Amino acid sequence: MKRLFAALAGSLAALLGWGATPAHTTLSHPEWSRNAVIYEVNVRQYTPEGTFRAFSKHLPRLKELGADILWLMPVHPISEVNRKGELGSYYAVADYKKVNPEFGSMEDFKALVDSAHAAGMKVIIDWVPNHTGCDNPWVTQHPEYYKLDKDGKMYGPHDWTDVYQLDYSQRATRSAMLDAMTFWLTETGIDGFRCDVAGMVPVDFWNEARAAFDTAAGRPVFMLAEATEPELAEHAFDMVYNWPMKDLFSHIAASAGRYSFGNGTPNFPAKNAADIDSLVASQTATYPADSYMMNMTSNHDLNSWEGTEFERLGDFAPAFAAISYILPGMPLIYTGQEAGLDRALEFFKKDIAPQWEPRNRYFEFYRNLNALKHRRPELAAGEKGGRFVALKTSSPNVVAFKRVLGRKATLIAANLGTEPARPFACDKCAASAVEGAVDAFSGEKPAEVNPELKPGEYILYTIDSNE
Repeated sequence: MKRLFAALAGSLAALLGWGATPAHTTLSHPEWSRNAVIYEVNVRQYTPEGTFRAFSKHLPRLKELGADILWLMPVHPISEVNRKGELGSYYAVADYKKVNPEFGSMEDFKALVDSAHAAGMKVIIDWVPNHTGCDNPWVTQHPEYYKLDKDGKMYGPHDWTDVYQLDYSQRATRSAMLDAMTFWLTETGIDGFRCDVAGMVPVDFWNEARAAFDTAAGRPVFMLAEATEPELAEHAFDMVYNWPMKDLFSHIAASAGRYSFGNGTPNFPAKNAADIDSLVASQTATYPADSYMMNMTSNHDLNSWEGTEFERLGDFAPAFAAISYILPGMPLIYTGQEAGLDRALEFFKKDIAPQWEPRNRYFEFYRNLNALKHRRPELAAGEKGGRFVALKTSSPNVVAFKRVLGRKATLIAANLGTEPARPFACDKCAASAVEGAVDAFSGEKPAEVNPELKPGEYILYTIDSNE
């Protein structure tokens, strides 16, 4: 449902011409965010206990994996009125200044934040600003905070029957929300927020909020919007969702016969690898310079409602994951991806936790990608990273591009079609493209400059010229 609204909002933005953005974001991004990898934590499903304390035991493993920013799905109590399923939706908040007793105490949460910080990781929490649960204290104590329907009753947006819509035309609503969010920054020491359906909340509220948060925290906080509207990245949010790229990945995979979710025959437009270059060019022209895009092959919405990355992307999943690391922006790992989780996690009840040990090839895969992201300056997010350079390929079913910063570059080429193909249009142009290249993980020189790639195969090189 959230995903549907995000898509509609993105389409509306295009229709209204919201691409007229300033040349540069006014934000000061936290420097630690530039080469960071964000990791989404589903606390309920992470361990058999489903608690902050139990999750804390995984911090050393996540540090070894290379996670930098831990995004915790909502940690608040869940409303009981109109509750969906056995345990309810994380996004029906019963109280903004408390933690879900299912997860532990506020002291447990603060201890988790302290432990993550001690390990060199940052913590942001999922925040639900557009609506509250139906038994949130505000419902009875401050009914003026809410929108009413034609019959004078509170209501939820869309088919979200377990929540009531807040009214941001009321100054009191804005003040109360700012107070609640500031509480978490000053009292628990978190580093920022991931804001649910951020595009449903007025942009001017977010602009006001970001300035207030940086002041209250005494440092730039990190703000992630579950939205695609470019204006959110002008003054308020460090990063927005790259839903269009996620959709394009699925459409390319489906066009190549790799999509198996549901009946396996989605009504998607035909797309190919060449469309990746076109989308990056469009986004570069639309979003403020130095803004970040969050690239992903999964998250909680996708996993629970749209299929695992293996169902949506098939055997192309590793190639798309690698591409998401080399694209401009920041890559996301969702709970269980580093363990090869191949099933949807329950959303409204307790589920079996992923099998974290023994570590398998997926852990090593993501650990290597994370290390690459950390050590290559051209892969930094925003304007401090390298420019995107599309390369001429042998087929529209092959994508090849590099990120270039001075004499450093990272290059990826992937066959996303149904037949074997060589990455580059000719051996001469291949030799030019990969001059000085070594394998990004092994450090070895490529045995062949223009190797034949099977469907789903890719090459990933780093280049350090004249050093």
